[in-house]
Amino acid sequence: MANTSSAKKATRKIARRTAVNKNRRSRVRTFIRKVEEALEAGDKAAAQAAFTAAQPELMRAASKGVLHTNTASRKVSRLAQRVKALTA
Repeated sequence: MANTSSAKKATRKIARRTAVNKNRRSRVRTFIRKVEEALEAGDKAAAQAAFTAAQPELMRAASKGVLHTNTASRKVSRLAQRVKALTA
């Protein structure tokens, strides 16, 4: 347990930051899930729309430090590849 006042404050800050990051991560997963569901359904228009919405969300998570930049780029690339294969 934290003893000093600065350690107690740091604990509070970490708790707030964790809650924010958890919310961001959950939001990203929701956007990715929407793309996955549209791909499974074979709906080209919905998949393209969901991907267009998911891409900035992934990159925003990367810029905020929730995801590594390369991880976000990899996920965007793989989703784009699958959406393109569906439309072709």
